Amino acid sequence: MSKPREKRETGEQDLFRSRLDQIINLKHELVRLAQAIDWPVLEERFGAVYSDGPGMPPLPTRLMAGLAILKHTFNLSDEVLCERWVENPYFQYLTGETFFCHTLPCSSMTRWRSRMGEERIVALLQESLSLAIKTGAMKPADTRQVIVDTTVQPKNVMFPTDAKLIHRARERLVRLAKRKGLHLRQSYMRVGKLALISHQRYAHAKQFKRANKALRRLKTYLGRTIRDISRQIAGDAGLDALFKWPLYQAATVLEQRQRQRGRKIYSLHAHEVECIGKGKAHMPYEFGVKVSVATTLKRSKGGQFALHAKALPGNPYDGHTLASVISDMEKTIGNEIGRILADAGYRGHNAPQSHKFRVFTAGQKRRVTPAIKRARCGGGWRSSPSSATSRANTEWAATTSPASRATPSTPSWPPPATISPCCSGG
Repeated sequence: MSKPREKRETGEQDLFRSRLDQIINLKHELVRLAQAIDWPVLEERFGAVYSDGPGMPPLPTRLMAGLAILKHTFNLSDEVLCERWVENPYFQYLTGETFFCHTLPCSSMTRWRSRMGEERIVALLQESLSLAIKTGAMKPADTRQVIVDTTVQPKNVMFPTDAKLIHRARERLVRLAKRKGLHLRQSYMRVGKLALISHQRYAHAKQFKRANKALRRLKTYLGRTIRDISRQIAGDAGLDALFKWPLYQAATVLEQRQRQRGRKIYSLHAHEVECIGKGKAHMPYEFGVKVSVATTLKRSKGGQFALHAKALPGNPYDGHTLASVISDMEKTIGNEIGRILADAGYRGHNAPQSHKFRVFTAGQKRRVTPAIKRARCGGGWRSSPSSATSRANTEWAATTSPASRATPSTPSWPPPATISPCCSGG
């Protein structure tokens, strides 16, 4: 793939169209933000994934990076962002357009995020922090004292139950078998749906013996379908490779039990989903991925800034994540951390030897000076990252990027790194 054709500021005029900078308010916060961002640095970082070669050149880096900033600034989905971009001249100016456009060159940012990966998307966070320091919204010393906590970035999946997973696994197998021309003895489409409805009604009425009977009937239908397909694809290498993963998922769903140890499947289309319990009374279990979030301890002039966010697959113990989190955080902010405050979940942490005595957990008695006690009692300690950032802030961390969302209240704030008080969604 060839390199993108970057947009440059020119004095181009059009007889029948007015330039955006002639019809918009140049003191608007998005206009001032667009003028403050160092776009050539982002173009250099993101352009490293491309090479000079044949093919259609990709979209300009400023367009895609600007869309990423707008997406996480205003907490928009890809579809809503594309609709807002077409009707908002300030969005278009931020992404480098000279004249007003009536169509967006792209319809989604999924491929761009996947191509960039976590290593290059972090450049947005670094540019945000650099911009905050340049504009005086934050001092470099503010990044030396941080709060670290974990939260859950939920996956948009249906709440998993054994009956629904078993029913869905059978439907997927039957659908794939029909597409490949396999003639099954029975598809169980009608009776399977009736058994699922019966199970749900009996469970709701707390008639668990009848509900379990309907669940066993669903398991029987799935087991018969698995064995029927396995007999028909035996000896066919092509079909065996095609059905290998769906059959494995169906067999795993069929055999997994409530209290078994190890990985379980909670969603067939997103097998990476994990069940995480954070001790919340209103939500005992959440289904997604654990995310580590770090913010500045003290509130800067521009607000409280998010310094780091990272997805932690495998649901590790909070204290065992500091070894990787601290090194990544210092690499991102370009500064050495002098003090780290964490909750009691980080007891017995594995921080590097150089930072072992810089970590202070809730309830700790030894080595706690009066200054640290004051920091604990201050507002920064109470507003931990997991409560100060909303779920949208950790969305990039759960997909490809450690950058977090922002809601800037001043034009000079960098969107991916700031945290707004109104975002305390827990």
